[in-house]
Amino acid sequence: MTETVLVADSSRENHSLSPEVSNASVTGLTEQPESWENVVSVVIKTCVMCIIMVAAVSGNSLVIVSVFRHHKLRITTNYFIMSLAFADTLVALLAMTFNASIKIAGRWAFDQTTCDIWNSCDVLFSTASIMHLCCISVDRYYAIIRPLEYPTKITNRTVAIMLACVWVSSALISFIPIFLGWYTTSDHMEYRKLHPEACDFVVNKPYAIISSSVSFWIPCFIMLFTYWKIYLEANRQERMIYRSQLGPEMLPPPASTRASTDQTSLNLQANHTHHLHRNSQCDDPESGHSTPTRRNISRMKREHKAAKTLGIIMGAFILCWLPFFLWYVTTTMCGEACSCPDIVVDIVFWIGYFNSSLNPVIYAYFNRDFREAFKDTLYSVFCACFRSEWKAKQRQNNAIQFNCTYRSS
Repeated sequence: MTETVLVADSSRENHSLSPEVSNASVTGLTEQPESWENVVSVVIKTCVMCIIMVAAVSGNSLVIVSVFRHHKLRITTNYFIMSLAFADTLVALLAMTFNASIKIAGRWAFDQTTCDIWNSCDVLFSTASIMHLCCISVDRYYAIIRPLEYPTKITNRTVAIMLACVWVSSALISFIPIFLGWYTTSDHMEYRKLHPEACDFVVNKPYAIISSSVSFWIPCFIMLFTYWKIYLEANRQERMIYRSQLGPEMLPPPASTRASTDQTSLNLQANHTHHLHRNSQCDDPESGHSTPTRRNISRMKREHKAAKTLGIIMGAFILCWLPFFLWYVTTTMCGEACSCPDIVVDIVFWIGYFNSSLNPVIYAYFNRDFREAFKDTLYSVFCACFRSEWKAKQRQNNAIQFNCTYRSS
Protein backbone atom coordinates (compact mmCIF):
# COMPACT_ATOMS: atom_id res chain seq x y z
CA MET A 1 0.00 0.00 0.00
CA THR A 2 1.31 3.36 -0.92
CA GLU A 3 0.52 7.02 -0.72
CA THR A 4 -0.96 6.84 2.78
CA VAL A 5 -0.70 9.33 5.61
CA LEU A 6 0.80 11.78 3.11
CA VAL A 7 0.35 14.88 5.23
CA ALA A 8 2.97 17.62 5.38
CA ASP A 9 3.27 19.98 8.31
CA SER A 10 1.67 22.77 6.30
CA SER A 11 -1.35 20.55 5.64
CA ARG A 12 -1.78 19.89 9.34
CA GLU A 13 -1.55 23.58 10.10
CA ASN A 14 -4.16 24.38 7.48
CA HIS A 15 -6.73 22.37 9.43
CA SER A 16 -6.87 25.23 11.93
CA LEU A 17 -6.88 28.01 9.33
CA SER A 18 -9.81 29.53 7.54
CA PRO A 19 -10.17 28.90 3.79
CA GLU A 20 -9.33 32.54 3.04
CA VAL A 21 -6.07 32.45 4.99
CA SER A 22 -5.14 29.11 3.51
CA ASN A 23 -5.81 30.23 -0.05
CA ALA A 24 -3.90 33.45 0.52
CA SER A 25 -0.89 31.57 1.80
CA VAL A 26 -0.99 29.21 -1.18
CA THR A 27 -1.25 32.15 -3.57
CA GLY A 28 1.70 33.84 -1.90
CA LEU A 29 3.76 30.71 -2.28
CA THR A 30 2.97 30.33 -5.95
CA GLU A 31 3.93 33.91 -6.68
CA GLN A 32 7.48 33.43 -5.41
CA PRO A 33 9.98 32.57 -8.17
CA GLU A 34 11.51 29.14 -7.92
CA SER A 35 15.24 28.88 -7.27
CA TRP A 36 17.55 26.83 -9.46
CA GLU A 37 17.95 24.29 -6.64
CA ASN A 38 14.23 23.55 -6.74
CA VAL A 39 14.31 23.27 -10.54
CA VAL A 40 17.22 20.80 -10.43
CA SER A 41 15.48 18.84 -7.68
CA VAL A 42 12.28 18.57 -9.74
CA VAL A 43 14.24 17.49 -12.83
CA ILE A 44 16.06 14.76 -10.91
CA LYS A 45 12.84 13.56 -9.30
CA THR A 46 11.11 13.48 -12.66
CA CYS A 47 13.89 11.44 -14.29
CA VAL A 48 14.00 8.91 -11.44
CA MET A 49 10.23 8.50 -11.34
CA CYS A 50 9.98 8.12 -15.11
CA ILE A 51 12.69 5.46 -15.12
CA ILE A 52 10.91 3.48 -12.40
CA MET A 53 7.53 3.75 -14.14
CA VAL A 54 8.86 2.79 -17.58
CA ALA A 55 10.83 -0.13 -16.10
CA ALA A 56 7.78 -1.39 -14.19
CA VAL A 57 5.41 -1.20 -17.17
CA SER A 58 7.80 -2.63 -19.76
CA GLY A 59 9.27 -5.33 -17.52
CA ASN A 60 5.98 -6.65 -16.18
CA SER A 61 4.36 -6.46 -19.61
CA LEU A 62 7.24 -8.58 -20.89
CA VAL A 63 6.49 -11.17 -18.18
CA ILE A 64 2.81 -11.35 -19.16
CA VAL A 65 3.52 -11.63 -22.90
CA SER A 66 6.25 -14.25 -22.35
CA VAL A 67 3.97 -16.49 -20.30
CA PHE A 68 1.26 -16.23 -22.97
CA ARG A 69 3.68 -16.95 -25.83
CA HIS A 70 5.72 -19.81 -24.34
CA HIS A 71 4.01 -23.03 -23.39
CA LYS A 72 6.97 -24.03 -21.22
CA LEU A 73 6.16 -21.19 -18.79
CA ARG A 74 2.52 -22.19 -18.35
CA ILE A 75 2.93 -23.89 -15.00
CA THR A 76 1.05 -23.31 -11.78
CA THR A 77 3.58 -21.00 -10.15
CA ASN A 78 3.84 -18.80 -13.22
CA TYR A 79 0.10 -18.11 -13.17
CA PHE A 80 0.69 -16.40 -9.84
CA ILE A 81 3.69 -14.59 -11.32
CA MET A 82 1.66 -13.43 -14.31
CA SER A 83 -1.10 -12.09 -12.06
CA LEU A 84 1.58 -10.43 -9.92
CA ALA A 85 3.02 -8.78 -13.03
CA PHE A 86 -0.45 -7.54 -13.93
CA ALA A 87 -0.85 -5.98 -10.46
CA ASP A 88 2.59 -4.36 -10.65
CA THR A 89 1.76 -2.95 -14.09
CA LEU A 90 -1.38 -1.35 -12.69
CA VAL A 91 0.61 0.05 -9.76
CA ALA A 92 2.81 1.85 -12.29
CA LEU A 93 -0.08 3.05 -14.46
CA LEU A 94 -2.66 4.04 -11.84
CA ALA A 95 -0.63 4.78 -8.71
CA MET A 96 2.82 6.01 -9.67
CA THR A 97 1.54 8.37 -12.36
CA PHE A 98 -0.70 10.38 -10.01
CA ASN A 99 1.97 10.45 -7.33
CA ALA A 100 4.50 11.71 -9.86
CA SER A 101 2.10 14.42 -11.00
CA ILE A 102 1.94 15.78 -7.44
CA LYS A 103 5.71 15.73 -7.06
CA ILE A 104 6.24 17.51 -10.39
CA ALA A 105 3.38 20.04 -10.26
CA GLY A 106 3.54 20.57 -6.52
CA ARG A 107 -0.23 20.26 -6.12
CA TRP A 108 -3.20 18.00 -6.81
CA ALA A 109 -4.58 18.84 -10.24
CA PHE A 110 -7.83 16.81 -10.14
CA ASP A 111 -11.06 16.62 -8.14
CA GLN A 112 -11.93 14.78 -4.93
CA THR A 113 -13.52 11.80 -6.71
CA THR A 114 -10.37 11.22 -8.73
CA CYS A 115 -8.38 11.51 -5.50
CA ASP A 116 -10.45 8.74 -3.89
CA ILE A 117 -10.14 6.56 -6.99
CA TRP A 118 -6.39 7.05 -7.03
CA ASN A 119 -5.96 6.22 -3.33
CA SER A 120 -8.22 3.18 -3.69
CA CYS A 121 -6.29 1.88 -6.70
CA ASP A 122 -3.03 2.53 -4.89
CA VAL A 123 -4.08 0.46 -1.88
CA LEU A 124 -5.75 -2.20 -4.06
CA PHE A 125 -2.87 -2.96 -6.44
CA SER A 126 -0.10 -2.63 -3.86
CA THR A 127 -1.93 -5.00 -1.50
CA ALA A 128 -2.61 -7.43 -4.36
CA SER A 129 1.07 -7.39 -5.30
CA ILE A 130 2.10 -8.32 -1.76
CA MET A 131 -0.58 -11.02 -1.44
CA HIS A 132 0.56 -12.61 -4.71
CA LEU A 133 4.00 -13.12 -3.20
CA CYS A 134 2.34 -14.79 -0.23
CA CYS A 135 0.44 -17.16 -2.54
CA ILE A 136 3.65 -17.99 -4.39
CA SER A 137 5.36 -18.91 -1.12
CA VAL A 138 2.48 -21.27 -0.24
CA ASP A 139 2.70 -22.82 -3.72
CA ARG A 140 6.45 -23.42 -3.28
CA TYR A 141 5.85 -24.81 0.21
CA TYR A 142 3.63 -27.59 -1.11
CA ALA A 143 5.87 -28.23 -4.14
CA ILE A 144 8.99 -28.81 -2.02
CA ILE A 145 7.80 -29.81 1.46
CA ARG A 146 4.83 -31.95 0.38
CA PRO A 147 5.48 -33.04 -3.21
CA LEU A 148 3.04 -35.96 -3.05
CA GLU A 149 0.18 -33.67 -2.05
CA TYR A 150 1.08 -30.91 -4.50
CA PRO A 151 -0.75 -32.25 -7.60
CA THR A 152 -3.95 -32.76 -5.60
CA LYS A 153 -3.76 -29.63 -3.45
CA ILE A 154 -2.56 -26.99 -5.94
CA THR A 155 -4.85 -27.55 -8.91
CA ASN A 156 -6.05 -25.06 -11.50
CA ARG A 157 -9.25 -24.66 -9.50
CA THR A 158 -7.26 -23.96 -6.32
CA VAL A 159 -5.12 -21.40 -8.11
CA ALA A 160 -8.22 -19.65 -9.48
CA ILE A 161 -9.77 -19.51 -5.99
CA MET A 162 -6.56 -18.15 -4.44
CA LEU A 163 -6.23 -15.44 -7.09
CA ALA A 164 -9.88 -14.48 -6.68
CA CYS A 165 -9.41 -14.19 -2.90
CA VAL A 166 -6.35 -11.99 -3.44
CA TRP A 167 -8.15 -9.50 -5.65
CA VAL A 168 -11.43 -9.50 -3.68
CA SER A 169 -9.76 -9.04 -0.28
CA SER A 170 -7.57 -6.27 -1.70
CA ALA A 171 -10.66 -4.50 -3.03
CA LEU A 172 -12.48 -4.85 0.29
CA ILE A 173 -9.81 -2.93 2.24
CA SER A 174 -9.41 -0.24 -0.41
CA PHE A 175 -12.49 0.95 -2.29
CA ILE A 176 -15.16 0.33 0.36
CA PRO A 177 -13.47 2.04 3.37
CA ILE A 178 -12.17 4.94 1.27
CA PHE A 179 -15.40 5.78 -0.55
CA LEU A 180 -17.49 5.35 2.60
CA GLY A 181 -15.09 7.50 4.66
CA TRP A 182 -14.25 4.79 7.20
CA TYR A 183 -10.51 5.18 6.73
CA THR A 184 -10.03 8.72 8.05
CA THR A 185 -10.91 11.01 10.94
CA SER A 186 -13.86 13.39 11.23
CA ASP A 187 -11.50 16.39 11.32
CA HIS A 188 -9.97 15.41 8.02
CA MET A 189 -13.41 14.94 6.45
CA GLU A 190 -14.23 18.53 7.40
CA TYR A 191 -10.90 19.67 6.01
CA ARG A 192 -11.68 17.96 2.67
CA LYS A 193 -14.94 19.89 2.44
CA LEU A 194 -13.17 23.21 3.00
CA HIS A 195 -10.26 22.35 0.68
CA PRO A 196 -11.57 20.42 -2.35
CA GLU A 197 -8.29 21.04 -4.17
CA ALA A 198 -6.29 18.98 -1.61
CA CYS A 199 -5.63 15.24 -1.83
CA ASP A 200 -4.09 14.29 1.51
CA PHE A 201 -4.73 10.68 2.53
CA VAL A 202 -4.94 10.75 6.33
CA VAL A 203 -5.95 7.49 8.04
CA ASN A 204 -7.25 6.76 11.52
CA LYS A 205 -5.64 4.24 13.88
CA PRO A 206 -8.06 1.29 13.37
CA TYR A 207 -7.72 1.49 9.60
CA ALA A 208 -3.93 1.76 9.87
CA ILE A 209 -3.74 -1.40 12.00
CA ILE A 210 -6.16 -3.43 9.88
CA SER A 211 -4.84 -2.34 6.49
CA SER A 212 -1.17 -2.78 7.41
CA SER A 213 -1.87 -6.23 8.89
CA VAL A 214 -3.77 -7.42 5.81
CA SER A 215 -1.42 -5.77 3.32
CA PHE A 216 1.94 -6.54 4.89
CA TRP A 217 2.38 -7.99 8.36
CA ILE A 218 0.31 -11.17 7.98
CA PRO A 219 1.56 -12.00 4.44
CA CYS A 220 5.12 -11.24 5.53
CA PHE A 221 4.86 -13.63 8.49
CA ILE A 222 3.45 -16.38 6.23
CA MET A 223 6.25 -15.88 3.70
CA LEU A 224 8.96 -15.96 6.35
CA PHE A 225 7.54 -19.17 7.83
CA THR A 226 7.13 -20.98 4.49
CA TYR A 227 10.55 -19.98 3.16
CA TRP A 228 12.22 -21.00 6.39
CA LYS A 229 10.67 -24.47 6.05
CA ILE A 230 11.60 -24.54 2.37
CA TYR A 231 15.19 -23.61 3.23
CA LEU A 232 15.49 -26.48 5.70
CA GLU A 233 13.94 -28.97 3.26
CA ALA A 234 16.09 -27.73 0.37
CA ASN A 235 19.24 -28.35 2.41
CA ARG A 236 18.06 -31.86 3.26
CA GLN A 237 17.25 -32.69 -0.36
CA GLU A 238 20.54 -31.20 -1.52
CA ARG A 239 22.40 -33.64 0.72
CA MET A 240 20.27 -36.46 -0.68
CA ILE A 241 21.10 -35.40 -4.27
CA TYR A 242 24.80 -35.26 -3.41
CA ARG A 243 24.71 -38.79 -1.99
CA SER A 244 22.81 -40.17 -4.96
CA GLN A 245 25.27 -38.62 -7.42
CA LEU A 246 28.31 -40.12 -5.67
CA GLY A 247 27.27 -43.63 -6.60
CA PRO A 248 27.76 -46.82 -4.56
CA GLU A 249 31.48 -47.03 -5.41
CA MET A 250 32.13 -43.57 -3.93
CA LEU A 251 30.31 -44.24 -0.63
CA PRO A 252 32.31 -45.43 2.38
CA PRO A 253 31.92 -49.13 3.33
CA PRO A 254 29.38 -49.88 6.08
CA ALA A 255 31.93 -50.52 8.84
CA SER A 256 29.79 -49.25 11.72
CA THR A 257 26.26 -48.86 12.91
CA ARG A 258 26.25 -45.31 11.60
CA ALA A 259 27.13 -46.54 8.13
CA SER A 260 24.31 -49.06 8.33
CA THR A 261 21.94 -46.33 9.37
CA ASP A 262 23.10 -44.15 6.49
CA GLN A 263 22.57 -47.00 4.05
CA THR A 264 19.08 -47.59 5.42
CA SER A 265 18.37 -43.88 5.02
CA LEU A 266 19.55 -43.99 1.42
CA ASN A 267 17.31 -46.99 0.76
CA LEU A 268 14.35 -45.18 2.25
CA GLN A 269 15.13 -42.13 0.12
CA ALA A 270 15.39 -44.30 -2.98
CA ASN A 271 12.05 -45.92 -2.14
CA HIS A 272 10.58 -42.46 -1.62
CA THR A 273 11.94 -41.36 -4.99
CA HIS A 274 10.48 -44.48 -6.65
CA HIS A 275 7.16 -43.82 -4.95
CA LEU A 276 7.12 -40.27 -6.34
CA HIS A 277 7.31 -41.67 -9.86
CA ARG A 278 5.33 -44.84 -9.39
CA ASN A 279 3.26 -44.11 -12.51
CA SER A 280 6.25 -43.52 -14.79
CA GLN A 281 8.18 -46.10 -16.79
CA CYS A 282 11.24 -47.66 -15.17
CA ASP A 283 13.84 -47.56 -17.92
CA ASP A 284 16.95 -49.67 -17.98
CA PRO A 285 19.91 -47.75 -16.54
CA GLU A 286 22.30 -49.58 -18.87
CA SER A 287 20.45 -48.37 -21.97
CA GLY A 288 21.41 -44.75 -21.42
CA HIS A 289 17.82 -43.56 -20.86
CA SER A 290 16.92 -41.47 -17.85
CA THR A 291 15.77 -43.42 -14.83
CA PRO A 292 13.05 -42.33 -12.40
CA THR A 293 15.74 -41.41 -9.88
CA ARG A 294 17.46 -39.10 -12.33
CA ARG A 295 14.17 -37.52 -13.32
CA ASN A 296 13.36 -36.94 -9.67
CA ILE A 297 16.78 -35.36 -9.08
CA SER A 298 16.25 -33.08 -12.08
CA ARG A 299 12.83 -32.10 -10.74
CA MET A 300 14.23 -31.30 -7.30
CA LYS A 301 16.96 -29.16 -8.85
CA ARG A 302 14.35 -27.16 -10.74
CA GLU A 303 12.30 -26.75 -7.57
CA HIS A 304 15.37 -25.53 -5.69
CA LYS A 305 16.18 -23.01 -8.40
CA ALA A 306 12.60 -21.73 -8.38
CA ALA A 307 12.62 -21.52 -4.57
CA LYS A 308 15.91 -19.60 -4.67
CA THR A 309 14.53 -17.14 -7.21
CA LEU A 310 11.33 -16.59 -5.27
CA GLY A 311 13.30 -16.28 -2.04
CA ILE A 312 15.30 -13.44 -3.59
CA ILE A 313 12.03 -11.85 -4.71
CA MET A 314 10.72 -12.06 -1.14
CA GLY A 315 13.93 -10.54 0.22
CA ALA A 316 13.66 -7.64 -2.21
CA PHE A 317 10.01 -7.23 -1.26
CA ILE A 318 10.80 -6.95 2.45
CA LEU A 319 13.64 -4.49 1.87
CA CYS A 320 11.39 -2.31 -0.29
CA TRP A 321 8.19 -2.38 1.76
CA LEU A 322 9.35 -2.70 5.38
CA PRO A 323 10.51 0.96 5.65
CA PHE A 324 7.16 2.19 4.34
CA PHE A 325 5.01 0.14 6.70
CA LEU A 326 7.19 0.98 9.70
CA TRP A 327 6.77 4.65 8.84
CA TYR A 328 3.05 4.18 8.11
CA VAL A 329 2.20 2.57 11.46
CA THR A 330 4.58 4.73 13.52
CA THR A 331 3.35 8.09 12.22
CA THR A 332 -0.29 7.05 12.53
CA MET A 333 0.04 5.86 16.12
CA CYS A 334 2.39 8.61 17.24
CA GLY A 335 0.70 11.51 15.46
CA GLU A 336 2.34 14.88 14.87
CA ALA A 337 5.11 14.11 17.35
CA CYS A 338 6.62 11.65 14.82
CA SER A 339 6.47 13.80 11.70
CA CYS A 340 9.09 13.18 8.99
CA PRO A 341 10.62 15.53 6.42
CA ASP A 342 8.94 15.49 3.03
CA ILE A 343 12.04 14.14 1.31
CA VAL A 344 12.07 11.12 3.64
CA VAL A 345 8.40 10.47 2.92
CA ASP A 346 9.00 10.64 -0.82
CA ILE A 347 11.93 8.23 -0.61
CA VAL A 348 9.95 5.73 1.47
CA PHE A 349 7.05 5.82 -0.98
CA TRP A 350 9.15 5.37 -4.10
CA ILE A 351 11.30 2.61 -2.61
CA GLY A 352 8.03 0.70 -2.19
CA TYR A 353 7.04 1.55 -5.74
CA PHE A 354 10.46 0.41 -6.95
CA ASN A 355 9.61 -3.16 -5.94
CA SER A 356 7.14 -3.33 -8.83
CA SER A 357 9.99 -2.90 -11.32
CA LEU A 358 12.41 -5.28 -9.55
CA ASN A 359 10.61 -8.60 -10.03
CA PRO A 360 11.10 -8.92 -13.84
CA VAL A 361 14.81 -8.15 -13.40
CA ILE A 362 15.08 -10.92 -10.81
CA TYR A 363 13.30 -13.39 -13.11
CA ALA A 364 15.60 -12.58 -16.04
CA TYR A 365 18.76 -12.83 -13.99
CA PHE A 366 18.08 -15.95 -11.91
CA ASN A 367 15.61 -18.01 -13.97
CA ARG A 368 16.87 -19.48 -17.25
CA ASP A 369 13.40 -20.26 -18.63
CA PHE A 370 12.25 -16.67 -18.16
CA ARG A 371 15.54 -15.35 -19.50
CA GLU A 372 15.20 -17.37 -22.70
CA ALA A 373 11.54 -16.41 -23.04
CA PHE A 374 12.39 -12.71 -22.61
CA LYS A 375 15.07 -12.94 -25.28
CA ASP A 376 12.74 -14.72 -27.68
CA THR A 377 9.92 -12.24 -27.09
CA LEU A 378 12.16 -9.21 -27.54
CA TYR A 379 13.72 -10.78 -30.63
CA SER A 380 10.28 -11.40 -32.12
CA VAL A 381 9.15 -7.83 -31.42
CA PHE A 382 12.24 -6.19 -32.88
CA CYS A 383 12.37 -8.56 -35.83
CA ALA A 384 8.71 -7.87 -36.60
CA CYS A 385 9.41 -4.13 -36.64
CA PHE A 386 12.52 -4.48 -38.79
CA ARG A 387 10.79 -7.02 -41.04
CA SER A 388 7.95 -4.60 -41.81
CA GLU A 389 10.47 -1.85 -42.63
CA TRP A 390 12.48 -4.28 -44.77
CA LYS A 391 9.37 -5.37 -46.68
CA ALA A 392 8.42 -1.73 -47.31
CA LYS A 393 11.90 -0.99 -48.67
CA GLN A 394 11.80 -4.19 -50.71
CA ARG A 395 8.50 -3.21 -52.30
CA GLN A 396 9.91 0.25 -53.01
CA ASN A 397 13.04 -1.25 -54.65
CA ASN A 398 10.93 -3.60 -56.73
CA ALA A 399 8.83 -0.68 -57.96
CA ILE A 400 11.95 1.29 -58.90
CA GLN A 401 13.40 -1.74 -60.68
CA PHE A 402 10.16 -2.25 -62.61
CA ASN A 403 10.11 1.40 -63.74
CA CYS A 404 13.73 1.24 -64.92
CA THR A 405 13.07 -1.96 -66.83
CA TYR A 406 9.97 -0.47 -68.45
CA ARG A 407 11.88 2.62 -69.61
CA SER A 408 14.79 0.63 -71.03
CA SER A 409 12.50 -1.51 -73.11
